[in-house]
Amino acid sequence: MELGSVSAAHSSVEWEREKETMAGVGKCFLVTGSPGFYSQEIRQGVDRVGFEVLTLDGRRGRLACTINPSPESRQWPSVGKYKVDVASFESVALPELKIREDTDLFIIDEVGKMELYSSYFFPAILNILQSNVPLLASVPIPKFGKDIPAVVRLKNHPGATIFTLDESNRDAMKEQIYSQLVDILRKP
Repeated sequence: MELGSVSAAHSSVEWEREKETMAGVGKCFLVTGSPGFYSQEIRQGVDRVGFEVLTLDGRRGRLACTINPSPESRQWPSVGKYKVDVASFESVALPELKIREDTDLFIIDEVGKMELYSSYFFPAILNILQSNVPLLASVPIPKFGKDIPAVVRLKNHPGATIFTLDESNRDAMKEQIYSQLVDILRKP
């Protein structure tokens, strides 16, 4: 069961994952104290009705939903059955991607199709990579052999290391990723 991967290196650390199967794998083991965000399912009973984006300091906003909350939501881009609320995503996620003098590490879960509907999101990531501030980011595993071009660009970034995570290796991988990040963060 292949679930995902993380990469760590000079300036980027990514983990690939398959959205539907990554819940509970343990991606959030190293997310406190750094700028960044992660996505979380929104459920009504047993039904998943959307996703929200949460910053590591607790701010949140809608990423995508199956229910049309407003007339303009019919115009939002779609990923499967979900309508992507780009404005809400940008209002929460983009401030987290600003480079500050005291930033040692950025954390992004994930760089996926929904997030990439923001025309400002990927340029912000490229800006982070140019800054040499380490980046821990999840990226989806290609479905049916089709990879997202922006994800390919991240995975091919000089210094990127890819780790594949699943439920059986998450503890061992956590230690390996943590160790590599510590090494990266110790370098001047």
